[in-house]
Amino acid sequence: MTWQTLIDATALRNQLADPLLVVVDCRFELSDPGSGERAYLAGHVPGAHYAHLDRDLSDLSRVGRGRHPLPDSDAFCACLQRWGITPAHQVVAYDADSGMFAARLWWMLRLLGHRRIAVLDGGFAAWQAQGGELERTVPRAGKGQYKARFDSRSIVTTAVIAARMANGNGLLLDARAAARFRGDVEPLDARAGHIPGAINRPFADNLGADGCFLPAPTLASQFHALINTCPAQEVVHMCGSGVTACHNLLAMEHAGLTGSRIYAGSWSEWISVPSRPVAVGE
Repeated sequence: MTWQTLIDATALRNQLADPLLVVVDCRFELSDPGSGERAYLAGHVPGAHYAHLDRDLSDLSRVGRGRHPLPDSDAFCACLQRWGITPAHQVVAYDADSGMFAARLWWMLRLLGHRRIAVLDGGFAAWQAQGGELERTVPRAGKGQYKARFDSRSIVTTAVIAARMANGNGLLLDARAAARFRGDVEPLDARAGHIPGAINRPFADNLGADGCFLPAPTLASQFHALINTCPAQEVVHMCGSGVTACHNLLAMEHAGLTGSRIYAGSWSEWISVPSRPVAVGE
């Protein structure tokens, strides 16, 4: 079977023996970048490799591109090869619970054209709740072959955002928490507020009380209420650094609203030039 958005813990347990399955642990904490890897070493889904947000899913040397700039395609493909991933594999990504970091890997693989990629709904917490087996063994580096390029058309740049602002085109959904969007607080970036004209859709609103994604029809209804008549293909997602924005993209795709895109540099890139306009409040 093929999973392209979400997979539940039971389905993953049933597929673990499939030789064309690769599981990737994406646990991470922005306040403690080493904590996710420590948690992985203490116990993870059997066979899972570990993806570090700063080291594997970003290139922090790219100055002025936000807090988590995308690596280049070759560097990311080298990671996929190390994890034993080829274009034929079904990949499942998970993090601690919300899917915010796993969704980043999901999006990056989709940028390469890979569609057999899903996020474990409810993450490691759901796996444990289902009685999923754990192991501490770190798998050997794989021998995958992956040669592909990111689809640049799916990555929105600051220039595109500025042009859309000027022309009033499309819709910009900001995945940060409401207090950060309003500019009441800003724990991570140098300036508070949001891009003028953006609409707030906190990524946590995609989740139910159990930590899993809301049903697809519920998500579809909620996003339809936000985007109104705007086509999904004209929706751009952003956040602080291009990570939680992927969660909203995943939610829309799961809801059947396909084709929206990510502003990769997001707020942290936008404010890197002081002259760019900033709004505060609702």
